[in-house]
Amino acid sequence: MSRLAVPKTYKLFIGGAFPRSESGRTYEVRGADGAFLANAAKASRKDARDAVVAARGAVGGWAAATAYNRGQVLYRIAELLEGRRAQFIAEIEEAEGATRAVASAQVDEAIDRWVWYAGWADKFAQVAGGANPVAGPYFNISVPEPTGVVAIVAPQDTSLLGLVSTVAPALVAGNAVVVVASEHHPLSAISLAEVLATSDVPKGVVNVLTGSPAEIAPWLAAHADVNALDLVGAGDLDWVDLEIAAADTLKRVLRPERGPDAAAPALDRIAAFTETKTVWHTKSLR
Repeated sequence: MSRLAVPKTYKLFIGGAFPRSESGRTYEVRGADGAFLANAAKASRKDARDAVVAARGAVGGWAAATAYNRGQVLYRIAELLEGRRAQFIAEIEEAEGATRAVASAQVDEAIDRWVWYAGWADKFAQVAGGANPVAGPYFNISVPEPTGVVAIVAPQDTSLLGLVSTVAPALVAGNAVVVVASEHHPLSAISLAEVLATSDVPKGVVNVLTGSPAEIAPWLAAHADVNALDLVGAGDLDWVDLEIAAADTLKRVLRPERGPDAAAPALDRIAAFTETKTVWHTKSLR
């Protein structure tokens, strides 16, 4: 006997849990051929606020963790993603209409980027900071510190790679993240959230919203408890208005980027969401 498949409703990921949108809204996600794939939650303004609250509650503990520990946690994500490689390949094939070879390459690159950023976790401070020469009997040391809560509009044309490429560098220095996934290809984002939920990532450090960036991004840009804004995937939005809204609360803003790999791995992406603290300390005269 034949049976009907049970379609999955992909929920949000906020504070380590998977709630439905408080509005109750969902939208249909369709593949490149127009076939129905699943239902996804359509996040609201309230969901965005809840995600920021979760991120604010988590950022202190994550920032206080040792750099070595953060690197271990990021590497653990790569391990779990490797174990579910076949699932992500199948999702990308269906969502983007990619060949198996192209989908496999995207998943492999996403895994490799987690590993790359994990390796920088306990090395970035030595590159971005250092001891400064001063005239006087003092030590003068500059060290990078996390900006705080970072809101991200992920690249909209990829299922997984763009999301990883924006979330991973923000986590390296100790920031917490609220990310708006690709509206048309959100399934891999929530599958990645399921990986995060079973990894060592503390609850609230990463929060994933699905739905319309045009609806959610303005609230995140204007939110007073968001410290930085990455608009890499907001090229099709009125991102100038988002910059203006962010300026009211003095947010650090990265403008939209275009290209096949707009968020390529780079130390600049880590540094973009750090602040430099300089400490003076008197030298012993003995």
